[in-house]
This record gives sequence, C-alpha cells and structure tokens, in this order.
Amino acid sequence: METREQPLVDVFVADKSPLVRMAMKTLLAEDPRFNLQGTAEDGELFLRAVDRLTFRVGVIGWSMPYMDGAAVLQALRGRERAPRILVYTGETDPDIPRRVMDLGGAGFCSKAETPERLLAAIDTVARGHMTFPYTDVSRLGTREASPLDGLTARERELLACLAEGDSNARIAARFGISVHTVKFHLKNVFGKLDVANRAGAVAAFLADDGRGGSAV
Repeated sequence: METREQPLVDVFVADKSPLVRMAMKTLLAEDPRFNLQGTAEDGELFLRAVDRLTFRVGVIGWSMPYMDGAAVLQALRGRERAPRILVYTGETDPDIPRRVMDLGGAGFCSKAETPERLLAAIDTVARGHMTFPYTDVSRLGTREASPLDGLTARERELLACLAEGDSNARIAARFGISVHTVKFHLKNVFGKLDVANRAGAVAAFLADDGRGGSAV
C-alpha cells in the first residue's frame, strides 16, 4: 500500500534578534517537517505577513518593537484562519505562559529549551494541540486584567512619555516621528483605554503601574 507523505507545515517567525531569526532559518531548513515562509523583526511586520500569506504556525517573540507578543495575540483574536501562535522567548516572568494562554496562544517555549524541544513544540501546535510549561491551575485567572494589555509596545512607550509630562512635539522628537503620527497613536490609546484625554490616559497608566503592571 502506497503511503502519502505528510504536507510540510508552513511556519513564519517573528523575533527582534537577527541572530535568532538566522538560527531559526537554519533549524527549520534542516527539518523535513517544516517550510519557513519568512521572518519579521517586529509584531507589525508579522501581522502584515498574516494578511498576505497563509501559514499554519507563527513563532513569535514576546518582547518586540512596535507590537509585542501580547498585542499580536490580541489582534489575532477572533480572526478567521489565523495561524496558531507559539511564543518563543527568553523572558523569565513565570506569568507570561498564562498570559499567552489567556490571549489565545497555542503554546509557549522558552529559549532556554533545546532546539529539539522547540521543534517538538512547533509540531505539537501544528497538529492542533497546545503546549505549555506546567502551571498551577488553581492560580489561573487570579491576575487582574489590565486595560493596558491591549496596547502595542509603541503605544505604551508613548503613554509613559505622557506620564512624564512630555508634549506631543517632544514625543515626536524623541521617537523621530511627526506630531501628526503622535496624535494618531494617542487617539488609538485613548480609545483602547476608554478615556477622553491625556489626563485620563495618565491616570490609567499610573493605576496599572501601582498594582505592578508592565506598562513600560
């Protein structure tokens, strides 16, 4: 009886480190199960790839410029035919796997794991399963959701500048963008935080910081 070969699993990688992206290219190229569709250096570019490509698994970092892992997962929630997301990070915060799960991620793998463990995690996610490190399930859901969770990394940076009292012009100069772009980002921030102005946004930022949030 003739056996049919399993189709390759299309994978796309997003990580801020060029060394990690290069290593992932080599690792996936040497494994006959996977086909690397491409790589990106931040979350915004990853979402653009989602718009124009079709791939089964996205392997993304947690800390990325412009749009971090949390913001990417938030943007993909409820999206039809979205890739399954495996977060691959060197961050050691034990709460991150729980956040990945809460935001709809399919898996989590630490960069401290072996390459074989990473490949196994990608394969598990591609098969429709979930893979996470051991979590005390009695503690799931105990962290109070923060209104800042839906902000991108750039939006949180701008919010931090507001809290420092920076003007729009100063923020623009600091990030090398136009005042118009600053206003656009801040309008999005106000909408996501459900506040009407800068004062309301700063109050939300300070309240989150006071309970140990990760706004900056």
